[in-house]
Amino acid sequence: MQKSTETSLGWDDVRYFLELARQGKLTATARVLGVEHSTVARRVSALEAQLGLRLFDRLPKSWVLTSEGEGLLGYARRIEEEALAFSRAGAGYGALRGTVRVSAPPVFTSAFLAPRLALARERWPGISIELIGEPRQANLYRREADLAVRLSRPHEEGLAARRLGQMGYALYGATPWVSKPEAAWEFVGYDELLRETPQQRWLEQLAAGRPFSMRTNDLATMWMACRGGLGLAALPHFLARGDDTLVRFDQHPCPVNREVWLAVHPDVRRSPRVKMVADLVAELILGEEALLA
Repeated sequence: MQKSTETSLGWDDVRYFLELARQGKLTATARVLGVEHSTVARRVSALEAQLGLRLFDRLPKSWVLTSEGEGLLGYARRIEEEALAFSRAGAGYGALRGTVRVSAPPVFTSAFLAPRLALARERWPGISIELIGEPRQANLYRREADLAVRLSRPHEEGLAARRLGQMGYALYGATPWVSKPEAAWEFVGYDELLRETPQQRWLEQLAAGRPFSMRTNDLATMWMACRGGLGLAALPHFLARGDDTLVRFDQHPCPVNREVWLAVHPDVRRSPRVKMVADLVAELILGEEALLA
Protein backbone atom coordinates (compact mmCIF):
# COMPACT_ATOMS: atom_id res chain seq x y z
CA MET A 1 0.00 0.00 0.00
CA GLN A 2 3.08 2.23 0.24
CA LYS A 3 3.01 5.17 -2.16
CA SER A 4 5.24 8.09 -2.98
CA THR A 5 5.40 10.69 -0.20
CA GLU A 6 5.79 13.33 -2.89
CA THR A 7 2.10 13.06 -3.81
CA SER A 8 0.60 16.54 -3.91
CA LEU A 9 -1.91 17.25 -1.16
CA GLY A 10 -4.38 20.14 -0.98
CA TRP A 11 -5.45 22.11 2.10
CA ASP A 12 -8.95 20.68 1.73
CA ASP A 13 -7.58 17.15 2.25
CA VAL A 14 -5.83 18.21 5.44
CA ARG A 15 -8.89 20.14 6.65
CA TYR A 16 -11.06 16.99 6.73
CA PHE A 17 -8.34 15.08 8.58
CA LEU A 18 -7.83 17.84 11.13
CA GLU A 19 -11.51 18.41 11.91
CA LEU A 20 -12.18 14.68 12.30
CA ALA A 21 -9.21 14.49 14.68
CA ARG A 22 -10.81 17.33 16.70
CA GLN A 23 -14.34 15.98 16.76
CA GLY A 24 -13.72 12.23 16.84
CA LYS A 25 -17.05 11.51 15.14
CA LEU A 26 -18.20 11.65 11.54
CA THR A 27 -21.52 13.34 12.32
CA ALA A 28 -19.96 16.10 14.43
CA THR A 29 -17.26 16.68 11.81
CA ALA A 30 -19.82 16.84 9.02
CA ARG A 31 -21.85 19.39 10.99
CA VAL A 32 -18.83 21.65 11.45
CA LEU A 33 -17.77 21.39 7.80
CA GLY A 34 -21.31 21.64 6.41
CA VAL A 35 -21.21 18.36 4.48
CA GLU A 36 -22.66 14.85 4.72
CA HIS A 37 -20.95 12.39 7.07
CA SER A 38 -20.36 10.07 4.13
CA THR A 39 -18.34 12.85 2.48
CA VAL A 40 -16.08 13.07 5.53
CA ALA A 41 -15.49 9.32 5.54
CA ARG A 42 -14.79 9.28 1.80
CA ARG A 43 -12.38 12.22 1.90
CA VAL A 44 -10.40 10.87 4.85
CA SER A 45 -10.22 7.40 3.31
CA ALA A 46 -8.97 8.94 0.07
CA LEU A 47 -6.31 10.84 2.02
CA GLU A 48 -5.20 7.63 3.71
CA ALA A 49 -4.94 5.92 0.34
CA GLN A 50 -2.98 8.83 -1.07
CA LEU A 51 -0.51 8.78 1.83
CA GLY A 52 -0.37 5.02 2.12
CA LEU A 53 -1.11 5.33 5.86
CA ARG A 54 -3.96 4.44 8.17
CA LEU A 55 -4.71 7.67 10.03
CA PHE A 56 -7.74 6.57 12.09
CA ASP A 57 -8.98 3.45 13.81
CA ARG A 58 -12.70 3.06 13.06
CA LEU A 59 -14.40 2.24 16.35
CA PRO A 60 -18.16 1.66 16.72
CA LYS A 61 -18.88 5.18 18.02
CA SER A 62 -15.79 7.17 17.13
CA TRP A 63 -12.74 7.55 14.92
CA VAL A 64 -9.49 7.53 16.90
CA LEU A 65 -6.12 8.67 15.58
CA THR A 66 -3.54 6.00 15.00
CA SER A 67 0.08 6.63 15.98
CA GLU A 68 0.70 7.72 12.37
CA GLY A 69 -2.23 10.10 12.57
CA GLU A 70 -0.96 11.51 15.86
CA GLY A 71 2.43 12.06 14.27
CA LEU A 72 0.91 14.11 11.43
CA LEU A 73 -1.45 16.14 13.61
CA GLY A 74 1.05 18.87 14.47
CA TYR A 75 1.91 19.35 10.80
CA ALA A 76 -1.79 19.61 9.95
CA ARG A 77 -2.29 22.30 12.58
CA ARG A 78 0.58 24.33 11.18
CA ILE A 79 -0.88 24.04 7.68
CA GLU A 80 -4.22 25.28 9.04
CA GLU A 81 -2.56 28.26 10.73
CA GLU A 82 -0.83 29.22 7.48
CA ALA A 83 -4.01 28.79 5.44
CA LEU A 84 -5.98 30.99 7.84
CA ALA A 85 -3.21 33.59 7.85
CA PHE A 86 -3.29 33.59 4.04
CA SER A 87 -7.07 34.08 4.13
CA ARG A 88 -6.83 36.96 6.62
CA ALA A 89 -4.07 38.63 4.63
CA GLY A 90 -6.11 38.30 1.45
CA ALA A 91 -9.08 39.97 3.14
CA GLY A 92 -6.73 42.74 4.22
CA TYR A 93 -6.05 43.77 0.63
CA GLY A 94 -9.67 43.78 -0.52
CA ALA A 95 -11.46 46.76 -2.02
CA LEU A 96 -14.42 48.67 -0.63
CA ARG A 97 -16.70 45.90 -1.86
CA GLY A 98 -17.52 42.41 -0.66
CA THR A 99 -18.72 40.77 2.55
CA VAL A 100 -17.96 41.68 6.17
CA ARG A 101 -18.97 39.23 8.90
CA VAL A 102 -19.93 40.81 12.23
CA SER A 103 -20.49 38.65 15.31
CA ALA A 104 -22.38 39.98 18.35
CA PRO A 105 -24.65 38.71 21.16
CA PRO A 106 -27.98 37.59 19.62
CA VAL A 107 -30.44 40.18 20.99
CA PHE A 108 -27.92 42.99 20.65
CA THR A 109 -27.63 41.94 17.00
CA SER A 110 -31.36 41.90 16.30
CA ALA A 111 -32.67 44.70 18.53
CA PHE A 112 -29.78 47.16 18.40
CA LEU A 113 -27.38 46.68 15.49
CA ALA A 114 -29.73 45.54 12.70
CA PRO A 115 -32.18 48.48 12.80
CA ARG A 116 -29.40 51.05 13.12
CA LEU A 117 -27.40 49.54 10.27
CA ALA A 118 -30.58 49.65 8.17
CA LEU A 119 -30.90 53.41 8.78
CA ALA A 120 -27.29 53.87 7.65
CA ARG A 121 -27.56 51.67 4.54
CA GLU A 122 -26.50 54.40 2.13
CA ARG A 123 -23.13 54.60 3.88
CA TRP A 124 -22.03 51.07 2.93
CA PRO A 125 -22.95 50.58 -0.75
CA GLY A 126 -21.23 47.63 -2.38
CA ILE A 127 -20.74 45.89 0.96
CA SER A 128 -22.80 42.96 2.22
CA ILE A 129 -22.84 42.60 6.00
CA GLU A 130 -23.33 39.15 7.51
CA LEU A 131 -24.69 39.86 10.98
CA ILE A 132 -24.19 36.80 13.17
CA GLY A 133 -26.04 36.68 16.47
CA GLU A 134 -24.42 34.08 18.71
CA PRO A 135 -23.89 33.70 22.46
CA ARG A 136 -20.40 32.25 22.08
CA GLN A 137 -17.34 34.27 21.13
CA ALA A 138 -16.46 33.95 17.45
CA ASN A 139 -12.87 32.89 16.78
CA LEU A 140 -11.38 35.74 14.76
CA TYR A 141 -8.19 33.77 14.10
CA ARG A 142 -10.23 31.12 12.25
CA ARG A 143 -12.13 33.78 10.25
CA GLU A 144 -15.44 32.85 11.89
CA ALA A 145 -16.05 36.61 11.74
CA ASP A 146 -14.19 39.73 10.68
CA LEU A 147 -15.43 41.83 13.60
CA ALA A 148 -16.80 40.86 16.99
CA VAL A 149 -18.81 42.90 19.49
CA ARG A 150 -18.16 41.49 22.96
CA LEU A 151 -19.38 42.23 26.47
CA SER A 152 -15.95 41.83 28.04
CA ARG A 153 -12.42 42.77 27.10
CA PRO A 154 -10.94 40.35 24.54
CA HIS A 155 -7.99 38.45 25.95
CA GLU A 156 -6.75 36.60 22.84
CA GLU A 157 -3.19 37.61 22.13
CA GLY A 158 -2.74 39.76 19.03
CA LEU A 159 -6.32 40.98 18.58
CA ALA A 160 -6.94 44.68 18.11
CA ALA A 161 -9.74 45.79 20.44
CA ARG A 162 -11.53 49.05 21.14
CA ARG A 163 -13.70 49.82 24.15
CA LEU A 164 -16.96 51.41 23.04
CA GLY A 165 -18.73 51.98 26.33
CA GLN A 166 -20.87 50.18 28.88
CA MET A 167 -24.14 48.27 28.84
CA GLY A 168 -26.24 48.92 31.93
CA TYR A 169 -29.05 46.87 33.45
CA ALA A 170 -32.04 47.48 35.66
CA LEU A 171 -34.89 45.57 37.23
CA TYR A 172 -37.89 45.65 34.89
CA GLY A 173 -41.35 44.15 35.08
CA ALA A 174 -44.85 44.44 33.65
CA THR A 175 -47.18 47.05 35.18
CA PRO A 176 -49.20 44.65 37.43
CA TRP A 177 -46.10 43.97 39.54
CA VAL A 178 -46.10 47.60 40.75
CA SER A 179 -49.12 46.98 42.97
CA LYS A 180 -47.87 43.69 44.42
CA PRO A 181 -45.92 43.51 47.67
CA GLU A 182 -42.26 42.67 47.24
CA ALA A 183 -42.69 39.49 49.25
CA ALA A 184 -44.95 38.21 46.45
CA TRP A 185 -42.56 39.05 43.61
CA GLU A 186 -41.49 36.35 41.18
CA PHE A 187 -38.61 36.52 38.75
CA VAL A 188 -37.51 35.54 35.26
CA GLY A 189 -33.83 34.78 34.81
CA TYR A 190 -31.11 32.74 33.17
CA ASP A 191 -30.75 28.99 33.57
CA GLU A 192 -27.75 27.12 34.98
CA LEU A 193 -25.64 27.65 31.84
CA LEU A 194 -25.69 31.44 32.31
CA ARG A 195 -26.14 31.63 36.04
CA GLU A 196 -22.68 33.17 36.53
CA THR A 197 -23.30 36.24 34.38
CA PRO A 198 -23.03 39.41 36.52
CA GLN A 199 -26.66 40.46 36.03
CA GLN A 200 -27.95 37.00 36.94
CA ARG A 201 -25.82 36.83 40.10
CA TRP A 202 -27.26 40.20 41.16
CA LEU A 203 -30.82 39.03 40.43
CA GLU A 204 -30.32 35.83 42.46
CA GLN A 205 -29.19 37.94 45.43
CA LEU A 206 -32.20 40.23 45.06
CA ALA A 207 -34.61 37.29 44.79
CA ALA A 208 -33.22 35.91 48.08
CA GLY A 209 -35.12 32.65 47.77
CA ARG A 210 -38.26 34.04 46.14
CA PRO A 211 -39.36 31.92 43.16
CA PHE A 212 -38.24 32.12 39.55
CA SER A 213 -41.33 31.46 37.45
CA MET A 214 -39.13 30.86 34.40
CA ARG A 215 -35.48 30.33 33.56
CA THR A 216 -34.06 30.43 30.06
CA ASN A 217 -30.76 30.60 28.17
CA ASP A 218 -32.12 33.25 25.79
CA LEU A 219 -32.40 36.99 26.50
CA ALA A 220 -35.19 37.47 23.94
CA THR A 221 -37.28 34.80 25.67
CA MET A 222 -36.61 36.43 29.03
CA TRP A 223 -37.70 39.79 27.65
CA MET A 224 -40.95 38.38 26.23
CA ALA A 225 -41.71 36.52 29.47
CA CYS A 226 -41.12 39.71 31.44
CA ARG A 227 -43.40 41.67 29.10
CA GLY A 228 -46.05 38.99 29.50
CA GLY A 229 -46.05 39.41 33.28
CA LEU A 230 -44.30 36.19 34.33
CA GLY A 231 -41.95 38.02 36.65
CA LEU A 232 -39.32 40.71 37.09
CA ALA A 233 -36.04 40.47 35.21
CA ALA A 234 -32.64 42.14 34.99
CA LEU A 235 -32.74 43.52 31.45
CA PRO A 236 -30.34 45.76 29.54
CA HIS A 237 -31.53 49.33 29.15
CA PHE A 238 -31.27 49.31 25.34
CA LEU A 239 -33.88 46.57 25.26
CA ALA A 240 -36.31 47.62 27.99
CA ARG A 241 -36.06 51.38 28.46
CA GLY A 242 -38.25 52.24 25.46
CA ASP A 243 -40.71 49.38 26.04
CA ASP A 244 -44.06 50.86 27.11
CA THR A 245 -45.19 47.52 28.56
CA LEU A 246 -42.41 47.52 31.15
CA VAL A 247 -41.80 49.50 34.34
CA ARG A 248 -38.34 50.13 35.80
CA PHE A 249 -38.11 49.31 39.51
CA ASP A 250 -35.55 51.86 40.67
CA GLN A 251 -35.99 51.07 44.36
CA HIS A 252 -33.54 48.25 43.66
CA PRO A 253 -30.82 49.81 41.45
CA CYS A 254 -28.74 47.31 39.53
CA PRO A 255 -24.98 48.03 39.77
CA VAL A 256 -24.05 45.84 36.80
CA ASN A 257 -22.37 47.44 33.81
CA ARG A 258 -20.93 45.22 31.07
CA GLU A 259 -18.14 46.72 28.97
CA VAL A 260 -18.78 46.76 25.22
CA TRP A 261 -15.74 46.04 23.04
CA LEU A 262 -15.15 45.75 19.31
CA ALA A 263 -12.46 43.24 18.33
CA VAL A 264 -10.76 42.60 14.98
CA HIS A 265 -7.73 40.63 13.86
CA PRO A 266 -4.93 43.02 12.77
CA ASP A 267 -4.52 41.22 9.41
CA VAL A 268 -8.16 41.83 8.53
CA ARG A 269 -8.19 45.40 9.86
CA ARG A 270 -6.20 46.51 6.80
CA SER A 271 -9.19 45.73 4.59
CA PRO A 272 -10.96 48.97 3.53
CA ARG A 273 -14.39 47.36 3.79
CA VAL A 274 -13.70 45.89 7.23
CA LYS A 275 -12.40 49.23 8.44
CA MET A 276 -15.48 51.00 7.12
CA VAL A 277 -17.87 48.60 8.85
CA ALA A 278 -15.80 48.65 12.06
CA ASP A 279 -15.92 52.45 12.13
CA LEU A 280 -19.65 52.41 11.45
CA VAL A 281 -20.44 49.84 14.17
CA ALA A 282 -18.31 51.81 16.62
CA GLU A 283 -20.08 55.04 15.72
CA LEU A 284 -23.53 53.47 16.13
CA ILE A 285 -22.66 52.13 19.58
CA LEU A 286 -20.87 55.29 20.76
CA GLY A 287 -23.79 57.38 19.54
CA GLU A 288 -26.20 55.53 21.84
CA GLU A 289 -24.10 55.84 24.99
CA ALA A 290 -26.98 57.24 27.01
CA LEU A 291 -29.36 54.46 25.97
CA LEU A 292 -26.86 51.68 26.61
CA ALA A 293 -25.45 52.84 29.94
